[in-house]
Amino acid sequence: MTAPRPPTPAPAPTMRPQVDRVRRRLRLMLGPFWVVPAIWSAASVAFGLLLPQLDEVVGSPALLFNGSADSARSVLSTTSGAMISVTGLVFSITIVVLQLASSQFSPRVIATFLEDRVTQHTLGVFVASFLFSLTVLRSIPDRGSTEEGVPELAVTMSFLLVLAAVAMFLAFIQHITQSIAVSTVIRRVGTQTRALLERSRERRTTLPDVAPELAALDGQTVATARRSGYVDSIDAGSLCRTAAAQEVRIEVLYPLGSFVPEGATLALVHGARADPAWDDRVSACVRLGADRSMEQDLTFGFRRLVDIAERALSPGVNDPTTAVQAIDELHDILRRMVRETTVVGIHLDGDGIPRVLTQEWTFGQYLDLAVDEIAHWGADSIQIPRRLAEMLTDLEVASVPEHLPAIRAKLAHVEPAGGHLR
Repeated sequence: MTAPRPPTPAPAPTMRPQVDRVRRRLRLMLGPFWVVPAIWSAASVAFGLLLPQLDEVVGSPALLFNGSADSARSVLSTTSGAMISVTGLVFSITIVVLQLASSQFSPRVIATFLEDRVTQHTLGVFVASFLFSLTVLRSIPDRGSTEEGVPELAVTMSFLLVLAAVAMFLAFIQHITQSIAVSTVIRRVGTQTRALLERSRERRTTLPDVAPELAALDGQTVATARRSGYVDSIDAGSLCRTAAAQEVRIEVLYPLGSFVPEGATLALVHGARADPAWDDRVSACVRLGADRSMEQDLTFGFRRLVDIAERALSPGVNDPTTAVQAIDELHDILRRMVRETTVVGIHLDGDGIPRVLTQEWTFGQYLDLAVDEIAHWGADSIQIPRRLAEMLTDLEVASVPEHLPAIRAKLAHVEPAGGHLR
């Protein structure tokens, strides 16, 4: 008679889930393109109301504006008119860059440009200069007022904002000319994918190394998707707490990045009776988005790099060197992954009981995504099969034994000497 298997210990409680949730909420709050300019705008209006009240406290130092009310009104009017004109120019340049990125690289890299903080802060500074000047203009007395009635500090600050806007505009032009270079775009997508890979590694610390035994539970019901969308993120911690409170086990059927139709079975709830409330409970923890994002979906980073490579290999572009640059980034990312075993998608509660099962992408699936389409469209190129063979050979050397069959099977389809696929 064999000895009973010891229970799988529960992971030590940490602050990591709470920290991850805070970071995720901050990213969601600061993610939209308009948020940073809106913060600049709100701050400029607030300071435009506050600074005129501080003139009596500050006095009239030599460096402050010392003109008349008419001069101050003229300065602020000129500043506001110029700033709103240049704001339109910056916005137009941004739109042109987005159109270029969509046509030259991939529509899925537009989000990379929209998330660019330099562009957001540049627009923010120009809008802030415009709104600040208008706000201060309200506090200038009518004609015939004395010099003491002029908000000297606020007018001086308006001038400084113009100087900052000019500096930001020059930095913006320099930045935008570099950001539309294909090497910069590929590197940026690769950097975002590597950062997400590091965050997913932190999540591994809360998962067991070996799949624990799953106890049989009586009864089963389903949780259906309230709407259609792509699986953007899964809050496994909240799902675990919900499952533990109801003494059930939840099995999410779709991996990250998958499309879920409305009304489809999103998860199985083992040990529970039919209850429509499970639709809301699961949907609250499995976020479906209209578009894919880099919140948790590592495959989306692969998808964007592969799209860039495919666009470069199209007959209208015929730029295999750009495709090789995309393969270089994929190589670096895969090499970081190949040294680790496949994640066990079983999440335990505080007592070490399996409560949530998630579908995890295997290394072989990542390899398929990174290689198959590029190999197909680059089959007639000399560079592509050769570079793919180099990548796979290096991955074979660096890999843990678990991934070797997938790598060798993929390598067997590439024949760099002839420049074709078998």
